Amino acid sequence: MAPPPPVPDVEVSQVVSRDVPVYREWVAVLDGYVNAQVQPQVTGYLMTQKYKDGTFVHRGDLLFEIDPRPFEAILKQTQGQLAQTQAQLSKTELDVARDTPLAKLSAIPQAQLDNDIQAKAAAKAGVEAAEAQVDEAKLNLNFTKVYSLVDGIAGIAKAQIGDLVGPTTLLTTISQVNPIKAYVSLSEQEYLHAASRISAVAQGKADARAGEKNLELILADGSVFPTKGWLVFADRQVDTKTGTIRVAGAFDNPQLILRPGQFGRIRANTSMAKDATLVPQRAVIETQGMYSVMVVSPDNKVSIRPVKTGERVGQMWILTEGVKPGERVIVEGLQKAREGATVNPKPATVTAEGE
Repeated sequence: MAPPPPVPDVEVSQVVSRDVPVYREWVAVLDGYVNAQVQPQVTGYLMTQKYKDGTFVHRGDLLFEIDPRPFEAILKQTQGQLAQTQAQLSKTELDVARDTPLAKLSAIPQAQLDNDIQAKAAAKAGVEAAEAQVDEAKLNLNFTKVYSLVDGIAGIAKAQIGDLVGPTTLLTTISQVNPIKAYVSLSEQEYLHAASRISAVAQGKADARAGEKNLELILADGSVFPTKGWLVFADRQVDTKTGTIRVAGAFDNPQLILRPGQFGRIRANTSMAKDATLVPQRAVIETQGMYSVMVVSPDNKVSIRPVKTGERVGQMWILTEGVKPGERVIVEGLQKAREGATVNPKPATVTAEGE
């Protein structure tokens, strides 16, 4: 007779029970804390670009210059018209001053004085209108210099030197990236878990930045951004098409590493699971949406147990049904084990994170 097959070696880990923080992750899209679209307020030909694309600019820095000559000419014209109206006002004032005593002496008709007074009022209104035109001309001349309204990273210029630009032309966009926003979409259930805190921030009853910073940002390369973020705001409504609500967090970004448009994942501690039953994730078998683990009995017999899973905590998995603390589950050698078979269990080296 052929000898019986050797008893397979497997590595087992003990089911543990402890309080664990529960973390959740969401896909995040980064955006500037403020995104200022730079557009000219007058129409003219672009003469110069004063900044380098992609560099940091400060509020008040000169970015672009539009040809000022047409606006200088208009300013001179309006100043000339103002001088004319002022001269006319001076003449009418002299007329009123001269004719007032004559009218009292009946040396001239009263109607003549009335006409002088009306002419003076009209001249005064003309001066005010001319002054307004001069102010507008000066303002338009100043608008030929386009300045930055915020501190931030200036994007690539959308217009080239010599282009005819106007109020509808986008010259560039400046994004304030320190701090920088990270947008995520929460389901209604997830929102309700954090609704009280979000509402407190919305009503000004709590300053999330001054409180706990518990948001972690995981970047596209898997690294974790060194500073933690805070809740900024939630959108005013749930999107009826997706059943989600948009929530913004913010992260200090002094080195300007993070940029708008980057993708990442936001991780946050959402709750504390009390006396949670934990097994390493590699011990859990998934088959057509059903989950099970292989339990090794005290006499080293294998039994396959269906389980219900909860949250993942690091490399561990919370099981809500199917196993009890102290039982042993197979984490290595699953392919060698069968229902009812005898195995040779060896303790696996498992860290607190289940690795």
